[in-house]
Amino acid sequence: MTTLSKKQILRYLEELSAELEKQNLKGEILLFGGAAMVLAFNARTSTKDVDAIFRPKKEIYAISEKIARKHHLPAGWLNDSVKGFITSDSFKQNLFIRHKNLAVYTPEPQYLLAMKCMSMRIGLESSDIDDIKTLLKYLKIKKTEDVFQLLEQYYPQNKIPQKTFYAIDEILKKLI
Repeated sequence: MTTLSKKQILRYLEELSAELEKQNLKGEILLFGGAAMVLAFNARTSTKDVDAIFRPKKEIYAISEKIARKHHLPAGWLNDSVKGFITSDSFKQNLFIRHKNLAVYTPEPQYLLAMKCMSMRIGLESSDIDDIKTLLKYLKIKKTEDVFQLLEQYYPQNKIPQKTFYAIDEILKKLI
């Protein structure tokens, strides 16, 4: 399985900017998931893919395929499958890096935590629990009810999975 390090992701984003420049285009990418954790929080050394929303979509997908062929990456190394967990644009976006033709953003940590809680996978293959722990520590959250107040800022209460209630409670018991 291919994983992407911080250095690799940064290089591929720079290549993406250079290709956009050749096409006289400007692009924007908003990173989520593992890529945001690797780049913005140094929470881990690598991720399986780069979950993001971006524009211009068609052109960036075409460029990402070119980069995948050049570096022998899986076709979906850059993808927008995260869009199913984005509920609104009511969260703050932080500029992470600006290349000549590409601006790269990350969501505010509160929103990233909410998304991680909503999409949480539990198991050996997942880094979600560790990412949640990192974000809880970063945000200095120690109470389960504070996590759920935060979640409800972005997601309707009836859409929060039951497993999230139990998992957050367990995670916080182990952190304290």
